[in-house]
Amino acid sequence: MTVIPFDFLQDVWVIFLLVLVRITGMFFLSPIFGRRNIPNYYKAGFCFIFAIIVSNSVPVPDISSYTSLASYVFLIAKELFIGLILGFISYLLFSAIYVAGQMIDMRIGFGMVSVFDPLTNVQIPITADFYVVFATLFMLVTDSHYLLIKAVSDSFAIIPPDKAIFGGSLAQQMVRLASDAFVIGFRIAAPVTVVVLITDIALGIIAKSMPQINVFILGLPVKIIVGLLVILLTIGAFRGIVNVIIQGTYEEIYKFLKQAATGP
Repeated sequence: MTVIPFDFLQDVWVIFLLVLVRITGMFFLSPIFGRRNIPNYYKAGFCFIFAIIVSNSVPVPDISSYTSLASYVFLIAKELFIGLILGFISYLLFSAIYVAGQMIDMRIGFGMVSVFDPLTNVQIPITADFYVVFATLFMLVTDSHYLLIKAVSDSFAIIPPDKAIFGGSLAQQMVRLASDAFVIGFRIAAPVTVVVLITDIALGIIAKSMPQINVFILGLPVKIIVGLLVILLTIGAFRGIVNVIIQGTYEEIYKFLKQAATGP
């Protein structure tokens, strides 16, 4: 009868727990895997099975310095923080779509209309919800969500458990990503914003030349029709922007992993 050493079981448990914590943190904030309309037991089961697969290739970390319960909890919190940062990076660039939807809705007259988003648990503009659904479907069709799975799997090769070093470069990267999200959002909303602005100027000229026309009542449906028409005409270009967001997310995740592996 083969006897399994207790040390082996302890090493397996340590590796599995650290891998599971990092993967869970990643998928908790991921724009696709972390959606609240996905049942929790599906997400928990996926994280559990994925952690079993990944933990087979992760070397056993040296946790001899973590002798107390508090220090071991700190190690787990550190791995959870890495996973949350990976998920936050993927969500931060994806939030550019929400910025664009808010700007578009304010211009075409949908500012009072919003829908409930199960990912963020808040009300979002209806145009942003349309863009998010389109971007999510595009990512699923092109298998881009596999990049997130590959990134979190590669993170254990770049940053083994208990080897991450955080510095000021992480805060700088987060600030830069936030500004990039706003820039991408402005680019998405630029065509609609420009066309609606031209429409407002035209309506102002009409109101000045023909005061008997109620431009306010006329302008509401005109701006909605023009805005929706521009959205339909630029939906092909939006697909290219989604590619930029996906590629940017992939690059920023690996940039963070390399910075956390080498330190500031």
